[in-house]
Amino acid sequence: MGQSPSTAAAPAADLSRRRISQLQPINDSDYTLRLSDDSLAVIFNSLSTTDRKRCSLVCRRWCRVDGERRHRLSLHAQPELLDFAPSLFNRFDSVTKLALRCDRKTASINDDALVLISLRCQNLTRLKLRGCRDVTEVGMAGVGNNCKTLKKLSCASCMFGTKGIVAVIDRCVTLEDLTVKRLRGAHDGVVRAAAASSLKSLCLKELVNGQSFAPLVIGSKKLRSLKVIGCLGDWDETLVRVGCFNAGLVEVHLEKIQVSDVGLVGVSNCLGLETLHVVKTAECSNVGLATVAERCRLLKKVHIDGWRMNRIGDDGLMAIAKHCPNLQELVLIGVYPTFSSLAAIASNCRNLERLALCGIGTVGDAEIECIADRCVALKKLCIKGCPVSNAGIGALASGCPNLVKVKVKKCRKITGRGVEWVRGQRVSLMFNYDDSEVEALDGSVSDGVGGGQDNTVEFQPTINQTTEAVAVAEAEAEAPSSNNNNRLTMIRPRLGFLANKNLVPSVFRRWSNSDNVSSSSCS
Repeated sequence: MGQSPSTAAAPAADLSRRRISQLQPINDSDYTLRLSDDSLAVIFNSLSTTDRKRCSLVCRRWCRVDGERRHRLSLHAQPELLDFAPSLFNRFDSVTKLALRCDRKTASINDDALVLISLRCQNLTRLKLRGCRDVTEVGMAGVGNNCKTLKKLSCASCMFGTKGIVAVIDRCVTLEDLTVKRLRGAHDGVVRAAAASSLKSLCLKELVNGQSFAPLVIGSKKLRSLKVIGCLGDWDETLVRVGCFNAGLVEVHLEKIQVSDVGLVGVSNCLGLETLHVVKTAECSNVGLATVAERCRLLKKVHIDGWRMNRIGDDGLMAIAKHCPNLQELVLIGVYPTFSSLAAIASNCRNLERLALCGIGTVGDAEIECIADRCVALKKLCIKGCPVSNAGIGALASGCPNLVKVKVKKCRKITGRGVEWVRGQRVSLMFNYDDSEVEALDGSVSDGVGGGQDNTVEFQPTINQTTEAVAVAEAEAEAPSSNNNNRLTMIRPRLGFLANKNLVPSVFRRWSNSDNVSSSSCS
């Protein structure tokens, strides 16, 4: 009576919420203001391309820092890029690595756009052009005049021919790395040797007249790496002259070209050679390989794809085992070694760390057991399309003490039970097992054991309401991949030079009589 109505007791305070509220600022302060631009750029560099793009839209400062610190840019090289280039490169004014890509269904940038870009990116060190069909030697000359620090140039599916290449390397005395792929108009002249004062790496791929670059190959006195892949013409004379005038090569990659033991003998004059790829060269035999092994005793990496021609076997591999004790990586595809040659390699090449055996019908349990017993330094082993059974794989449970990764594919005699037993014995071993049916495989080792991948950061398109962001979105639209495998293009050079040597009937007889196991690249 006379008392006021009772009220509900106040709930106990939530201590966790109280602590959290104490951490929150009184006003909406931006803690990133305490970070310097360099620290903020370090954070941006650790983000993915998509996240970094989103961060650049948060505020003006983040957009500025992202633009000033971005050194790589990949643009869709359509004609509209000419209109957006000024505002685009006002924002990204520190670009040193630029990729311009265009697909086959759309028009590409022209000389005016390329010259404008080169004027705005005078600090470029790397330039990659893909499918820029409307660019001529005039635009390439503009690149050479404006980008004096250019060190790496890569061109694919362009139409400016050898004149465009000469226009750049005549003007860029710092150019060290040149890659030319599917260049149209390569028959319109030759690349002079005088333009190769600083060239260290040269890759020629799928050129109709690759001999246009022969003077460049021969005259590049500082050349360290040479790759010739799928180029027509006889390369024996060029390689002989390279061996006579340029003995400083450390890497030679010959794939799907017309070259014989004569060319390999020329390569053997490069006494400092460390990496040798002989892939699908039908006329190379044990004689040429043995000569290289005897003279180039510093070899560390050897990739051989015999193309099932049975011209490379025990004799060549025995020479490698005898004269190349520093061998670290060996890839054998479509060749026919026996126990004796593999045992010699396992015994003499004590530093062998990576071994791949693909599509080899003569490698069985005894050979794998020998490898497991003698290859103490082996870290990675790939067995593909070989008649190896569970017994051979079981030897890996106790052999090769440094082994960390095993890859087994298309070996019919190996079962999941045998693989699981090995895994149980060596828990730390990474075992990649594929029990799919054996089928025709491509024996190319271009991306073989230890092959590197291109990790260029692509600048993805952004949709924004501001004019500048629209320009960026238009210019940075991602171009579809231009690395489609054109099998017809590769079959033509293969059968072209074989037909001239009257080898086509014998090739097809070997293919028809061979077993169903074919070779493939291994990683």
